[in-house]
Amino acid sequence: MMKKFYEKNEILFAVFWIVLYTVSMGNLRNLGDDSPYMTIWLVLISLLMFLFVWKYGLMEKYGLSGWAKNNKAMLWFIPLWIAASSNLWGGVSPRYQLPGLIFAVISMAFVGFAEELIFRGFLFKAILKDGSVITAVIVSSVTFGLGHIINLFTGHELTETLLQIVFAIAIGFAFTMTYYRSGSLFPCILAHSIIDVFSLFASDNASSLMNWVTHIVVIFIMIAYGLYLVKCVDKPVSIDSIDRKNSLK
Repeated sequence: MMKKFYEKNEILFAVFWIVLYTVSMGNLRNLGDDSPYMTIWLVLISLLMFLFVWKYGLMEKYGLSGWAKNNKAMLWFIPLWIAASSNLWGGVSPRYQLPGLIFAVISMAFVGFAEELIFRGFLFKAILKDGSVITAVIVSSVTFGLGHIINLFTGHELTETLLQIVFAIAIGFAFTMTYYRSGSLFPCILAHSIIDVFSLFASDNASSLMNWVTHIVVIFIMIAYGLYLVKCVDKPVSIDSIDRKNSLK
């Protein structure tokens, strides 16, 4: 059933996972990031998506067959690692005590995997199949950013949420271009997971000014890196042939 759904319309397939993920997470995050129920759900949904990709021979298509081979051209992904560290710039203070912290760390690690496969994998590749690269990059990045509007329903203020949306769009742009130019989703998954895991250790004592400066610096770095990838880096030849494969094996 899922295979036929995928073959019939990849965009609707991606939208299905986006809706399922955002609605479920919008409810589960009200329980707290340290909730074992959220951990179980994230592991389950990640496993279901991975098994689908693996079973039907889509590992290469979605960048899960190996690390990027053009590391030098990608500047060894250093801008991603800088962004990944940003949650610790204002100091370190664990948000939860054990064992809740363990559940929270596992959850945030799987958030990185699930969101990258959904937004950079399913959605981006679905639009890229029948549309332009520009459209695919914009839709993937903006949709990923707007997905953070659920923070309004988990106690965040409007201004803080809007900043997070812009922050997520900038990161989404850099991540999408990283995936498109390298052919590997692993750098994006790793950086995304580190960002979310480190958020659990970010100090609550950091000033509002520090928070704004951190976000603005990362937004600038991500946009600059994304534009660098647009202008200066070509996809490996092997990735072009993978992008032309539109059917399941």
